[in-house]
Amino acid sequence: MARYSMGDPLLDETIRDLVARAGDGENQDLIAELMTTALKLHRDRADRWEIKLFNSALKEMRYSSKVFRSYAETPKVTIFGSARTAPDHPDYQLASEFARLMWEDRGWMVVTGAGPGIMEAGNRGAGRDGSFGVNIRLPFEAAPNSYISGSRLINFKYFFTRKLGFVKESHAFAIFPGGFGTMDEAFELLTLIQTGKAPIQPVVLMEAGSSYWSSWQAFVSDRLEGHGMISPADANLFVLARDAAAAADEICRFYANYHSQRYVDGRLVLRLRHAPTRQQVEDLNEEFSDILARGRIEAIGPSEAEIRDGDALDCARLAMWFDRRSLGRLRLLVDRLNSYVYETPGFEGPLPRPHTA
Repeated sequence: MARYSMGDPLLDETIRDLVARAGDGENQDLIAELMTTALKLHRDRADRWEIKLFNSALKEMRYSSKVFRSYAETPKVTIFGSARTAPDHPDYQLASEFARLMWEDRGWMVVTGAGPGIMEAGNRGAGRDGSFGVNIRLPFEAAPNSYISGSRLINFKYFFTRKLGFVKESHAFAIFPGGFGTMDEAFELLTLIQTGKAPIQPVVLMEAGSSYWSSWQAFVSDRLEGHGMISPADANLFVLARDAAAAADEICRFYANYHSQRYVDGRLVLRLRHAPTRQQVEDLNEEFSDILARGRIEAIGPSEAEIRDGDALDCARLAMWFDRRSLGRLRLLVDRLNSYVYETPGFEGPLPRPHTA
């Protein structure tokens, strides 16, 4: 494949030299491509507003990554929900208790949109030491709440870069009742998981006792699934919870055995903390043959690519020719793998934390 370049040997060499002068590292080729793209925008005579958009987006993404990088070893749960939920509302109190539980008892940090309402409840519950605020600059509701440390407050101009920050940095999601913004976040998150654009992660729909999520679920079942617009198995991508401890358990159980995933030469490889028995692998093949494009689910060792990258080499592995469509069923397979650990007689925990690298 031809190298991505300006097509001008002198310019291309100048770019590579500038990158080398700025510092060493294994990503010099990608930094050179970023610079090449910027110069191509200049060569294309892109409109000023386009360049301002690209420039702001990249700046925001860089700074967000810099802030979160200092906490890369700590798992994070994002809390979505209405900015209009009052502090005396049961949903606010549930969000605050859930955030407190995740930080103080489970060791997870909390990420919110930094605003009032449910977002404030999340930051309040986890406290300044245990939470982040990912703020959006708006003509209204723009001031971050008072429960966020300034060093963990990130401001965004664009919703799309902000949502990317949520998805990129989180290992689980708790979604409380909300308006258009919450629905946008919920549906985009589920779409990313459903289409394989984001890894399968726990998504918990939380409420203190209203019918918000049951009504939403009825709409999804009747209007989306009922009209063939989603698969019945897509309902496995989320669960409902009305109790903070139950929601925390649901999230932590997801990582009882499941470690991470990677595609290697077209096969999906699930990395596990505990190797399944031969009988368990046979059971998985019998139960989940419908999600395979061909072949069988097999126990394997690390691939050459994983060995070269030093990628989760201490994990057991299952490989399959996944059809890349049945993500709801894949979630059930992950649940089954996790059950082999936490349903084992004598298991006392604690449940492991997710892989964060």
